[in-house]
Amino acid sequence: MELLLAQPRGMCAGVDRAIQIVERALELHGAPVYVYHEIVHNRRVIEDLAARGAIFVESIASIPDGAVTVFSAHGVSDLVRDQAIAQGLRVIDATCPMVAKVHLEAQRFVRQGARLIVIGHAGHEEVEGTVGSVPAGACVVGSVADVAALPIAPLARVAYVTQTTLSVDETRDIIEALRRRWPHIRGPASSDICFATQNRQTAVRTLGERVDVVLVLGARNSSNSNRLREVAALCGRPAYLLDDARDLQAAWLSGAQRVGITAGASVPEYLVLELVARLRELGATEVVELPGPVETVTFRLPDLSLAEPVPAAACT
Repeated sequence: MELLLAQPRGMCAGVDRAIQIVERALELHGAPVYVYHEIVHNRRVIEDLAARGAIFVESIASIPDGAVTVFSAHGVSDLVRDQAIAQGLRVIDATCPMVAKVHLEAQRFVRQGARLIVIGHAGHEEVEGTVGSVPAGACVVGSVADVAALPIAPLARVAYVTQTTLSVDETRDIIEALRRRWPHIRGPASSDICFATQNRQTAVRTLGERVDVVLVLGARNSSNSNRLREVAALCGRPAYLLDDARDLQAAWLSGAQRVGITAGASVPEYLVLELVARLRELGATEVVELPGPVETVTFRLPDLSLAEPVPAAACT
């Protein structure tokens, strides 16, 4: 059995930055450090940080007043920021710069008088943060059918932004439907799509054409990981999503001579290596990394020495 590894795969710059922020906050300020929502969608990363003193919460109200608090990479709403200020929390903002850029674009469109539409998955932390970053809120659409149901007048001033973890392919039809309803709709000057999301979907499409089965490392609540599995399946190959090597089922490999491996943007490389090691135990003899772009983008860390309350609507 031969293993083919997608390139690029795994952890993106925004995720790497967010994890470093929590690690350094623990070093500088000591445990506990509270994290609003999962810092990134990966079980092993969360377990590791929790063992070191990070406490993950789903409500700002559950954080003790004045505590050191990290906002996750997905971004937060103005309401959450206001709650943090009211409780005197010392906040470190780990919002991915790509997401922060979308917030700023959304705010600019609303200031200019546009009704805002967010293309994305309703209920996703990033989408909730974007909708909550503008005072008037926004409509969320995840399909062409959603566009048709929007209660917005044909001559209204309208603008859109997109969830960063959607691909160009996922947003294309929705944007075209928006433009048919509102020919003068405005969008971002450059794509909001995260380069890492697009790169990984392109890579898994190439991978899927060359293997018998595809294994996607990623969490079940990870938007970009689920999409990687879907893209692989569209190539006509069985594709499975697993948190780590412990989830692997030998039956998935029955009759497979070539097995493809990729990983979502929240997956550290050591989980890929663990999966490769497990597959070697099951008979894999050769590992080949496919050619692909090497991502060199890095994002600067914020100043972690002073974790002060973050003003409402501020983005870093």
